[in-house]
Amino acid sequence: MQRVLIANRGEIALRLIEASAALGIESVAIHPPADANSLHTRAADHVRQLPGDGVAAYLDIDAVLAAAADAGCDAVHPGYGFLAENADFARRCTASGLTFVGPSPEALELFGDKVAARRLAIEAGIPVVPGTPTAITADSAGSEAAAIGYPVMLKAAAGGGGRGMRAVTSADDLPEALERCVGEATTAFGDGTVFIEKLIARPRHIEVQVLADSTGAVVHLWDRDCS
Repeated sequence: MQRVLIANRGEIALRLIEASAALGIESVAIHPPADANSLHTRAADHVRQLPGDGVAAYLDIDAVLAAAADAGCDAVHPGYGFLAENADFARRCTASGLTFVGPSPEALELFGDKVAARRLAIEAGIPVVPGTPTAITADSAGSEAAAIGYPVMLKAAAGGGGRGMRAVTSADDLPEALERCVGEATTAFGDGTVFIEKLIARPRHIEVQVLADSTGAVVHLWDRDCS
């Protein structure tokens, strides 16, 4: 890997630019016109401007791949959010001769959609928080939430990083919360699909992060309390 396009912005991109430099890899930042003077564009080795405006520009797969080709990149790192869990993007990177720094398209299809990931966990006998087995709609949300029992959490099926989530404590608050959740998920990930889980009011969030590479090497990074 010699030159990587970082398909993100802000603090996420800055961390990847710094890591790339430490590994002797050139970095390419991308931006729509409004982000031309952002810090990540000044920190990277190379810069390419995207067409479009705002977040939508970073979700434009054709434009991102065109920027990578124009900059002579051999890899793309999506960071997190935006296109990071988009299986089609990962697949198209590979088809374009680029190394996608992240999970395989097959893994993203399994876990990038949290509704599908819940089903997979249930089939594997793993305990999960009570929730809807499929995506919800404005018409079904009320009955689904009532069946689970308030308080509930609305969650985006795509993406992550805490985006597209809303806690709902009563039926009266549900319509507005759903509208906001769908809107945020659509803006952040290009996918407004939402599902419902039971809200755990005082949870402990313990993670075990596992990394594997294309050679078959697998390591875990112990556990950490993300509460």
